Amino acid sequence: MAIKRPKVAIGFIVAGVLMVLFGTIMCFVVPLVIDDQIVKHTVIDPKNDLTYTMWKDIPVPFFMSVYFFNVLNPAEILKGEKPMVEQRGPYVYRKQCQKENITFHPNGTVSYREYRQYHFEPSMSAGNESDVVTIPNMLVLGASVMMENLPYVLRLMMSATFKTFKEGPFLTKPVGELMWGYDSGLVDFLNQYLPGMIPTSGKFGLFSEFNNSNTGLFTVFTGKDDIRKVHRVDSWNGLTELPYWRTAQSNMINGTAGQMWPPFMTKQSTLPFYSPDACRSMELVYQRPGEMNGIPLYRYVAPKTLFANGTDYAPNEGFCPCRQSGLLNVSSCRHNSPVFISHPHFFNADPVLLDYVQGLNPSEEKHGLFIDIHPQTGVPLNVSIRLQLNLYMKKVSGITETGKISDVVMPMIWFEENGYIDGPIVNTFRTNLVVLPTVLEYLQYILIGLGLATIIIAAVVYRKVKVKLKSSITLGFQSCILHNKGHRAVKVQ
Repeated sequence: MAIKRPKVAIGFIVAGVLMVLFGTIMCFVVPLVIDDQIVKHTVIDPKNDLTYTMWKDIPVPFFMSVYFFNVLNPAEILKGEKPMVEQRGPYVYRKQCQKENITFHPNGTVSYREYRQYHFEPSMSAGNESDVVTIPNMLVLGASVMMENLPYVLRLMMSATFKTFKEGPFLTKPVGELMWGYDSGLVDFLNQYLPGMIPTSGKFGLFSEFNNSNTGLFTVFTGKDDIRKVHRVDSWNGLTELPYWRTAQSNMINGTAGQMWPPFMTKQSTLPFYSPDACRSMELVYQRPGEMNGIPLYRYVAPKTLFANGTDYAPNEGFCPCRQSGLLNVSSCRHNSPVFISHPHFFNADPVLLDYVQGLNPSEEKHGLFIDIHPQTGVPLNVSIRLQLNLYMKKVSGITETGKISDVVMPMIWFEENGYIDGPIVNTFRTNLVVLPTVLEYLQYILIGLGLATIIIAAVVYRKVKVKLKSSITLGFQSCILHNKGHRAVKVQ
């Protein structure tokens, strides 16, 4: 029995060595296996059930919350006084997106059109679409600025046209009509005699072109040949660069379509994407780490330079003519209408813009945009895109509807598009990308720790057995010698 104990101890030492070796191998192999699985399932491929479905039909609730800036003193504004506004809303719409006409190409790209629909959600809104609000009349005040350099007689004729169709400088209408369109004799007249002057041919509304529409023909890389290119835009409507801006850099189509990004992001990574609605590429930057439902994330936000003017940030010179920082002039892609995009309530904009309008109160928590993204996969977990639509107003001689309006960039509405992963999808996501890798990580360290403990214990046991065995042999040998000596002594006697 004593002879077997050293062999058992040696067996445990060998087992411990094997456990340490296996655990050490797992330290190197497991991350590679996980990364390989991420690459495999990130590629845009119909065989990837979960990720392809998430890409094709956004499976999570997505909402657009709209806030109107109700004008409180329209008569005083026409006299040159400072505008006063109050925020009304939110009016919440459920957004449904679906990619159609999906076509895969031999060069590792896929083309599609994404269609979107909006459905009003009364239970989530602070009012109804029947609520009446007052906002600047884009048809009158926008057209006036567009015509300020035309001959005086044409401006007089346009003013007479406004009066003929009873169009004033401000509109007081239900939210639903302002959003999705209302009948206008002026629109019909302008489309007949000045085609192309306004971007709509039917009802005129702030979002009339958005509902039941698509964002254009996107061609993006599938990532099959290079995972670093997955979701990156190859072309939009057949274009590899835009025709709107003044410099090649500003006209570049960069990044993805704004829904997913390549995997394996770091804190130095940025989130570039192309937005057809903003007519340009934009880029968000890392702000901080975080966690959502146990899933690690990186939060990306808009840098202050995103809408800075060319004076404050030279690379933005191509988006000019500019006004104050914090405003993006989109007139070049909006039929030259004097429309500007900004953050809500002029957040992160030149403070002077707040001096021109009463009733604004910007804050990062309410008005800053962000995207929370899972860095390993490039999948957004929580998204909140917040933008504001503004109209540049001023007095234009010959057009009496403009009265004595002071030059002002007037906020009209701001909206937030938000959504987050929830329900069964987040559970599957957490299991595959958090729980399973964590279990494997702990398993490798458990194996190493258990192996080392086994080796140490077995070595101690082996040493004790060897010492005990050696002592037993020594005692036996000594006993044998003494016995022999005693035996010889008896013989001599």
